[in-house]
Amino acid sequence: MMPVKSVLAAAMAAVSLLLLAVPPGSAQSSEELKALRKDLEAIKQGQDQLQKDVQEIKSILRAPRAAGPPPPTVAPANMVLTLDGDPTKGDKAARIVIVEFTDYQCPFCGRHVRDTFPQIESEYVKTGKVRYVSREFPLESIHPQAFKASEAALCAGDQGKYWEMHDRLFAQQRALAPEQLPSHAQAVGLDEAKFAACLGGGAKAAKVRKDLADGAKLGVTGTPAFFIGVADGATVKVSRVIKGAQPFANFKDAIDSTLAQK
Repeated sequence: MMPVKSVLAAAMAAVSLLLLAVPPGSAQSSEELKALRKDLEAIKQGQDQLQKDVQEIKSILRAPRAAGPPPPTVAPANMVLTLDGDPTKGDKAARIVIVEFTDYQCPFCGRHVRDTFPQIESEYVKTGKVRYVSREFPLESIHPQAFKASEAALCAGDQGKYWEMHDRLFAQQRALAPEQLPSHAQAVGLDEAKFAACLGGGAKAAKVRKDLADGAKLGVTGTPAFFIGVADGATVKVSRVIKGAQPFANFKDAIDSTLAQK
């Protein structure tokens, strides 16, 4: 199999040759040149991110394999989370709360959204047993586009479409550059002018920073990270902690054991 870098280099060379082959002197050729240049730029922007993803996957494959994913851990007795208008799915009166710290550029967060969350939503959220809360935790050092993506999701939340933008961004994880975010806003039906003002003015940056600080206090160092506990007004007494994209069975065990608490 040809390496990713070689494939990208070949594609860039092909586009460059096409640019040289377009005959000058017509409106059509001008439009073709613009389109080809745009394609070439997109390839260049995507190359670095693809290389990072490949290196991340290689690191995972080279790591020693454990017998299986770590089980949910029992939280310290005094671990409490405060909820303050965070994006929520499910019955707000549900006794059990799951708080997820997520990163839109994280491939493991994407795996959780695709493979595990639908089962949690079907069995626990839609049945009124669990309230699911999303918090932002963009790992800027390895995912430079994640912070602005978090802002975009929160800006969409101002128009009542946080979860629509959340799902859109995870479905388009290779298209999270700041200049690409307005197209996602359009796709989910936002007022584009309001979205642009919110995103461009950094209106949600402080909220993202607060989530990062709160997560760090709880010991979050990677994403996704989950805290499962019992609601008490605006706070959650955490009983179980799950780190990483784990199978539904681990969530079921943690949720059921929390539900069984008196």
